Formats: sequence, structure tokens, C-alpha cells
Amino acid sequence: MLSGVSMILGVSVMFSGPAVLFALAVLFAVGLTIASVKLYVEQDPRIEEVEKATPGANCGGCGYAGCAAFAKAVVEGKAPVNGCTVGGQACAEAIAKIMGVSFEISVKTRPVIHCTAYDYNRKGRKPYIGVQRCSEANLLTGIQGCAYGCLGFGDCVEACKFDALHIENGLPIFDYHKCTSCGACVKACPRDLIELIPFKQEAMLVVGCASKDPGKIVRQVCEVGCIGCGACARVSDVFSVENNLAKIDYDKYQDIDSLKQAFEKCPAKMLVIFSPTHKRIPAKDAYARPEYATVANNNSKD
Repeated sequence: MLSGVSMILGVSVMFSGPAVLFALAVLFAVGLTIASVKLYVEQDPRIEEVEKATPGANCGGCGYAGCAAFAKAVVEGKAPVNGCTVGGQACAEAIAKIMGVSFEISVKTRPVIHCTAYDYNRKGRKPYIGVQRCSEANLLTGIQGCAYGCLGFGDCVEACKFDALHIENGLPIFDYHKCTSCGACVKACPRDLIELIPFKQEAMLVVGCASKDPGKIVRQVCEVGCIGCGACARVSDVFSVENNLAKIDYDKYQDIDSLKQAFEKCPAKMLVIFSPTHKRIPAKDAYARPEYATVANNNSKD
């Protein structure tokens, strides 16, 4: 009789176990369903629409982690409708339409580099056998005489998702026809040499140096560096000198011709012109050769 009772209890336990698990599963499912209804936060449908209007590059050029984050910021009023540099004007117009607002067409920005020293212009350069990255080489001293100049290992090239950069004689060359001005190259440079500037014209004048050393030291380590003499600033208020380095105020900038006198006063002749047509040319060539000057003074169409 005892064996019969044990058998009955065993069968009961065998069936009650799955039944309990099933009951718990049903209970949890009901609980989750109720929670999803009670805790549901309705998302503004415009967020998805704005995200679809972007190119989906997720490059971070807008300052947000990706296109979804940018779309959310736009709808919440934290980001401008023209904040997507990759999408450009067409994208901005589409987003503005979704948001029911208007926007002003801004001057296109493009990256430039504040260094014009090719490999053969750099003095005191020593063999480097470490990791071939600017971020790694920048941690060491004595790689080259100038502690501010381009290292030329191409971190900016690697960071560009649009194949708009390549290294030539130790300096990056920008392909503005491919460039989206996302700013990835700016962030990648450990020496902060690359800057996005407003291209008010087809070609723009740029100070091709970032050294803050006194002029005497600059001449010891570089053939084309700014010596901070201030000659340019004395003839044009577009220029100023801070920490031994000339700077251009692009809010005051009009055109290249208006700065010719400032260039002529510059003993280092380290001003350079960036343009989609000629990539990068010394300012002395633009002022001396008519074909360059014509391009330099055309209004930007991009």
C-alpha cells in the first residue's frame, strides 16, 4: 500500500512541476504586458521621419552619436535642421519641411590644415619605428624639430569614411568633391591642425602654420613656418597675432585680393590657398599666376 501511495505522489509532483512553471510564465507575460501599456512613452513620429531624411552615415559630424540621436535632438529643439553636414542643403530642406520651419542657407565649411611643411621642409626629423599613427607618435618628443607640425602618419585619412583624404609628401590632401565636412578628420588630429572654416569663395586663404614658438626657434626647425612678426596684422585687421602665431578672422574676411598687401609684407610667405580645383597652392603662386587668381576670386558654388 505504501508503494502505491509513493507512486501516486511521484506522478503528482511530476505533473505539478511543469504546471507551476507554466503558471509562472503566464503570470510574468501578463505582468510584462501590463507594464508595457502602463509605462509606454509615446515617441514623436517626426523623430523617425527626420532620421529617414538623413543619409544614415552615422558619422557624428552633427555632434551627436548617430543619425537617430540627431533626429531626436532636432525634434526636441536641441539641434538645428541644417545640422547634418553630410546631407547638405537637400537634407536640411527636407528636415525643415518635416519640422514646419524655415532655415537660412549657411556658407559651406570645409577642412583645412594649418601646416604647409612637407617632409623636405621639416628640420630635425628623426627615424621613427614605433606604431605608425599620429596619436602614438605625438606621445614622444624629438620625432621632428617642430612640436606643432603635421606628423604625416594619416590618422585623419583613416578617420575619413568618404575617402576624401590622402597623404602626399607627409601632408594630407583634401578632396573637397568627396568631403562632407563631417569633422572626423578634425577630431582625429592629435595636434589640432585641421579646422573647418567657412568657404565664402571657391578658394580661401589660410595661415599654413600652427607653431606658437618664437620666430627664432621656428626658423631653426621649419623652412615655411610663421615667425609671428605681426607684419600682416599691421596692414590688415583681418589678421591678428596671438602666441607668436598669425590668425585670420573669417568674419572679416572678404576675398584673397584684399589681403595681397598683407601677404607681401609676410617675410615667411607661409600663407596658403585651399580650393576644390587646385587642392592646395602657395599664396605666392595665386598672386603671381592669373589662372590661380581667377579661381581664387570666384564665388563658391558648392
